[in-house]
Amino acid sequence: MEYQLISDSCSDLPLDIVDKYNLDIVNFTTNIGGEDLVDDMGKTFDKAAFFQRLKNGETASTSQVNVHSYIEKFKSYVDQGIPAVYLAFSSGLSGSYNNALQAREMLKEEYGDIDLSIIDTKAASLGEGLLVYEAAKRKSEGYSKEQLIEWVEENKLNYHSWVTVDDIKHLQRGGRISATAATVGSLLSVKPIIVMNQEGKLIPVAKIRGRKKSIQHLIDQTINNIKDEEEHAIFIGHVGVPEEAELIKTQLLEKLSPGECIISSYGPTVASHTGFGSLAVFSYGEIRQN
Repeated sequence: MEYQLISDSCSDLPLDIVDKYNLDIVNFTTNIGGEDLVDDMGKTFDKAAFFQRLKNGETASTSQVNVHSYIEKFKSYVDQGIPAVYLAFSSGLSGSYNNALQAREMLKEEYGDIDLSIIDTKAASLGEGLLVYEAAKRKSEGYSKEQLIEWVEENKLNYHSWVTVDDIKHLQRGGRISATAATVGSLLSVKPIIVMNQEGKLIPVAKIRGRKKSIQHLIDQTINNIKDEEEHAIFIGHVGVPEEAELIKTQLLEKLSPGECIISSYGPTVASHTGFGSLAVFSYGEIRQN
C-alpha cells in the first residue's frame, strides 16, 4: 500500500528535494523582534534577510510544534486511510517529538487503531535532512513502509554532523555558554566544534583557534569518519556564507567521491541557535560514539 513520508522544516532540505519526493512538511515557527515567522523552507521565508538580522546581533527564539498542529497534519491522512511515516526533529533538542506522540494517542482515542509511525531521527538541520532524503530515495525505489522504518532505525545513528560557529557570543546570548567563556573565546578567536551525539543532542567536542582551522577540522573529520561514501550523499550547510560552503565542497571532492554533494543553507530554527556564519558537514559513517 502507498504511504506518505512526512518530515519537518528543521530538516532544512532544499525545496526541489521536498517537491521531487512529495514530502509533506510540518512547519516550525521562529520569533525575531517580536514577530512570529513560519519556516516554510524558503517558499516565502526570506532566509537572507533573516541571516542578516542575526549578523546584526538580533537574537531569535524558537518554539516547539504544539499538539494541535500535529493533529491537524496527521488527521488528513487518517481521514483518507493513508498510512504515514513521520521522521521527526531530534527529541534531544525539542519537545516536538513528544507532542507528535501525544497527537497520535489523541487520534487513536478518536479513530481507534491508526497507521501512523513516528520516528525520532536523533538529528537536526541537514543531518536530519540527509536521513530524510536518503529515506525518500528508498521509498521511491519501492521500499515498503515496514522496510523503510527498519532501514531508518538501523541507520539513523550512522549520520554524522560536524558543526562550527563563527560568533561564539551567539551561543552565550542563547544561554549555551557563560558570558565569561564567550568573552575569553572571542578574545582568543576560539571556534567550537559541535557534533550530534547518540541521544540526538548537540555537544562540543573541540575548541579550534581561528576560522580557517575550524573549517579544516570539519573537512578532516568528515574525511576520516566517512563510510560507504559512493552510496551516500554529503550535505554541507551554512548560515549566510555560501562561499565558504563551496570551499568545503571543493576540498571534500578532492579526497572523496560521494554519490552527491549538496550545499544548502540552514533554516531559521537551527540558525537561531548557531548564529550567522555557522558551517556544517553531514555525512554517513560508523555509528556515533559520543
